[in-house]
Amino acid sequence: MKRFLAPILLLVLLFPSLVYGVTMNDLVITNGLYFKKFTDVPFTGKVTGKKQGSFRSGKKDGVWVEYDRNGRVDKKVTYKNGKEDTYVKYRYRISGQLSEKGTYKDGKKHGPWLSYHDNGQLAVKGTHKDGMVDGPWVSYHDNGQLQAKGTYKEGFWNRVGPWVSYRKDGTLDEENTGTYKNGEKIK
Repeated sequence: MKRFLAPILLLVLLFPSLVYGVTMNDLVITNGLYFKKFTDVPFTGKVTGKKQGSFRSGKKDGVWVEYDRNGRVDKKVTYKNGKEDTYVKYRYRISGQLSEKGTYKDGKKHGPWLSYHDNGQLAVKGTHKDGMVDGPWVSYHDNGQLQAKGTYKEGFWNRVGPWVSYRKDGTLDEENTGTYKNGEKIK
């Protein structure tokens, strides 16, 4: 038994990357490409640690996951040919509870968006396009009851099509229910 333990211990001490994997600290960047330290071949493979993902020929490739200092998912970034394409950002309350999760492209909100009430209930499920609310939008009261459902076009001010709204007690809010065009209620 001792005969096998000594070589394994020696490998762990001399080559921790064999046991723990490659981290970003094991790489250097030169001319926009990542290399494993002390090599001249662009790195291809996976990295672990606070930032986890894959490299192909020295460039970030595919989905990368970044963790915050508490070990929670902070961001999921999709790379294409070494360039950031989209990312999903996670925001948490001081309690550690998820408060928002949304997709960005070119630094602007773009794609699905979720937010949650303090009690953990879903507050909003909607979509954005080029930084503005655009598309189906559903909001809920903190008791889980439907608050409003409809479609926005290029911003919160521009409701379009049918909208239905409810008060917290579940009764219909007729003032905000109807058909909208260019943000104005027409029926």
